[in-house]
Amino acid sequence: MEKVVKATSKGQITLPAKWRKNFDTDHYLVKQNKGELLIKPLEIDEVSGEWEVIFNAERDNDGKGIPAKELAHILKKMN
Repeated sequence: MEKVVKATSKGQITLPAKWRKNFDTDHYLVKQNKGELLIKPLEIDEVSGEWEVIFNAERDNDGKGIPAKELAHILKKMN
């Protein structure tokens, strides 16, 4: 099934509920590949230990993003 979705001014898109209901997750892996975006349902248990969330705008900053330089600074402190 194909569906045209429109990005919001913040760049967000909505996955139709009809699609989301097919998967028992609310996490998705989004990957850019040769001019296309791949959106894949992700079971968080599949990647436990492989991924670490270092910044979550909703959790850490009242839903606001941070500048790339600030993120780079956080990453450098992790090493």
